[in-house]
Amino acid sequence: MTVELSVHDGVAVISLNRPEARNALNLEMCEGLLKAVSRVGDARLVFVRGRGPVFCGGADVKERTGKSEQWVRERRLKAFAAYEALEALPMPCVALVHGAAIGSGAEIAAACDFVVATPDAIFRTPEAQRGTVGATQRLPRILGKRLAKDLMFTGRDLGAEEARQAGLVSRIVTDLDGEKEKIQQLILKASPLALKLAKRSIDQGIELDPRGAREVEIAAIEEQLASGQWMGKP
Repeated sequence: MTVELSVHDGVAVISLNRPEARNALNLEMCEGLLKAVSRVGDARLVFVRGRGPVFCGGADVKERTGKSEQWVRERRLKAFAAYEALEALPMPCVALVHGAAIGSGAEIAAACDFVVATPDAIFRTPEAQRGTVGATQRLPRILGKRLAKDLMFTGRDLGAEEARQAGLVSRIVTDLDGEKEKIQQLILKASPLALKLAKRSIDQGIELDPRGAREVEIAAIEEQLASGQWMGKP
């Protein structure tokens, strides 16, 4: 399988599994991502990672050879659907990035709630350099318009430390597996409902003005109170 899913003790791990192709995203992987996301069930935490030497080497451009415009269009829409499915997960979703996260790889990482990366991780969006269009919406919201344009227009690498300073990467660690264990220990201690409501409030509120964002948080508070799950309840 080009995408593997394991779920154990409330933790789901989605693994990109085309190491021989640097996990280049093809149609099968887009469908695999969608299927994996739909099967995480009641997991309390999701990790996304890549098998082999890199996280994801970008879209599989070889797959497009000889394909029609309609095929390319449908393939791109399937990728968008996969990114959006990751983004829409109600529980925390963390990307564990090592090596390169190029194009589609950067999109997958950016669709997660936060990114943990190794010092050798790099992010690149070479779409315009390759004569195509992509990665123009999600990353500018995270990195800012000017840095996103710099990366898109030049195709240069964004190293792990620069990515951390720009807000794409939350942590840089040498031991991804060790950090994964620490993260899951902390998150699994928290209330699943509180995490879900906090994630929803942040994601919705960031798109609103301060008054609208406050209303989103108030609605979340009311939902938690109605559930009977709140800190200090006798």
